[in-house]
Amino acid sequence: MKKLDMLTPIGLMVGLALLLFGIAANGGIADIISFIDPASILIVIGGLGAGLLVSFPLQNVRHMFTVIRQAFSQKDESLGELIAIFVKLAEKARREGLLSLESVIEEVEDPFIRKGVLLAIDGIEQDVIHDIMSAEITALEERHRKGRSILEKAGEYAPAWGMIGTLIGLVLMLKSLNDPETLGPNMAIALLTTLYGSLLANLFFIPIAAKLELKTEQEVFMKQIVIEGVIGVQSGQNPKILEEKLSAFLSAEEKNRSAEISRSGEALENER
Repeated sequence: MKKLDMLTPIGLMVGLALLLFGIAANGGIADIISFIDPASILIVIGGLGAGLLVSFPLQNVRHMFTVIRQAFSQKDESLGELIAIFVKLAEKARREGLLSLESVIEEVEDPFIRKGVLLAIDGIEQDVIHDIMSAEITALEERHRKGRSILEKAGEYAPAWGMIGTLIGLVLMLKSLNDPETLGPNMAIALLTTLYGSLLANLFFIPIAAKLELKTEQEVFMKQIVIEGVIGVQSGQNPKILEEKLSAFLSAEEKNRSAEISRSGEALENER
């Protein structure tokens, strides 16, 4: 299950709020309005979009918005819960055999876990299971890398188009030095395009690409633990030994939390 990742919108709002506060603190609300220039926005957004269309297929550009949405959501999963799933599967497999897992595996939401356990039930060798599931992880990393690449390129193009807009504004300004009334608007285009390009790159595209890279690393980490769990269940490892083995991936804080949950569960069972 996915839920909203609040840190992404909070970070964007805090960045914009501090920027607007800095403008208003040195002038006023009217100064904020003066930082809005349609011509500068058109140059940066139009040039950025054109650059992406030249660099990537249309399908990739359209997919960019789907990729961006991933930065605003996160999977509601924990390593402790993942370990608990494999401990239960190991207990059932040792009591009733691997084939007994067919009756409970459909209750597991994660398709990667289901695939691994079904491979184990089918009697596939451990090395083959490891290779199959590792290949899926590699494919996932490549898909995510391609999705991030368009955001990383957008982060490169935005400041460049800001500088192009600055050059356009300077040329227009130099051509109209004899007309003082046009100096202000042309200077605004020259400076605001650089501001817009830098803001898009450093507050939006590059941070979101970095966030997605971190999410990919976390997802790959969880899937590697799944592989270890599947192989442990198939080999008939003692559930306690498997739990200790998988708990090595837990941080100290997560281990303490997991121990507290276990103690609470044992206390409830003793009361019953």
